[in-house]
Amino acid sequence: MELILLFLAAILSGFVLMSVELVSYLSFLTPIFDIVGSLAMIIFSLALIYKGLKTLFGK
Repeated sequence: MELILLFLAAILSGFVLMSVELVSYLSFLTPIFDIVGSLAMIIFSLALIYKGLKTLFGK
């Protein structure tokens, strides 16, 4: 159960990384945060789907 909550927190942090507003002298980092946030959401969403299917169909 703790692992699932950790995955959900990681997905939430991906959303936060994509929506962060940087100050003008750090604005060049915006594309990097978008990419890292997108990858975090995709990877941990796939992990949750895998864990759900594994539980649904047995081990």
